[in-house]
Amino acid sequence: MKLIKVIIEKTKNMYSSYAENVPGLYGGGATVEEAKASILDAIRLLQAYNDKKNIPAILKSNYTIVYKYDTESFLRHYKGIFTNSALERITGINQKQFQHYASGLKKPRRAQAKKIETALHKLGSELLALEL
Repeated sequence: MKLIKVIIEKTKNMYSSYAENVPGLYGGGATVEEAKASILDAIRLLQAYNDKKNIPAILKSNYTIVYKYDTESFLRHYKGIFTNSALERITGINQKQFQHYASGLKKPRRAQAKKIETALHKLGSELLALEL
């Protein structure tokens, strides 16, 4: 199965979404949910109103969409779920640093972003293995 990588970014006035590996797929909205829905609508419209020869090959077969966030967008979107304290606990990165990332004041170095991603994936794996 092929992957469509959709980038979600916070701009000055909205959230934008675009497919990193499929030309011509763009969306946006006031929230992350709207930006995701917009990109799905763009895919549907591209498939419905274009000749088969004009539809990118990846959209003609089975595909999965993977959402890639910039750090600011991720932290803003999941603010009600992940507190800075909780993120510090699972990543070892200072809470104040997360506040800077969430406000857009600073952007994490690639190593810091990877550290956050790895910690979140580890947490996700632990939660998937959980039974209550």
